[in-house]
Amino acid sequence: MVRPFEELVVEHGPVVWRVCRALLGPDDAEDAWSETFVSALRAYPDLRSESNVRGWLVTIAHHKVVDQARRTNRAPRPSGDLPDIPTWDHQHDDGVELRTALEALPTKQRGAVAYRYLADLSYFDIGVLLQSSEAAARRSAADGIANLRKTYLKGAPR
Repeated sequence: MVRPFEELVVEHGPVVWRVCRALLGPDDAEDAWSETFVSALRAYPDLRSESNVRGWLVTIAHHKVVDQARRTNRAPRPSGDLPDIPTWDHQHDDGVELRTALEALPTKQRGAVAYRYLADLSYFDIGVLLQSSEAAARRSAADGIANLRKTYLKGAPR
C-alpha cells in the first residue's frame, strides 16, 4: 500500500529543510524546499516501493539547490556601494555564525557536511550527489567538519 504523500512531508520535511538551509541559507531555502516537494509530489506515483525515500527527497532537493544557485548567479548584481544595514537582530542569533562558517566552506565540503550530518545519507549516496566517489565524499565531509572546528569553534570555550 502506498503511503499518503503528506506523511512523507511530515517525516522527511525537516531533513530536507535543514539541507536546503545549510546549502542556500535562510533566504533561498524556503523556495528550494517547496520546489522539492512539488517535484516529489509529481513523481511520487512512480516511486518504487523499495526506494530510499529520504535519499530520493534529498536528491531532488540537491537538484533544486543547484537550480536556485544558478538562478542567483545569473541575477543582476548592484554595481554601486550599498548602505550597511543589518538584516537581522544580533540579539536573537538563529545560527548566523554557524551558517556563516558553513557558507565559507568549499562547495563539496559544504554539501558533504549537509548531506551526511543533516540528511544522514550514506557516503555512497553523497558521492553520487556530488559526482565523486564514496571515498571522496567521506574525505569532503571530514575536511568540512575539520574546517568548521577551526573556524566556528575558534572562539568557543572548551
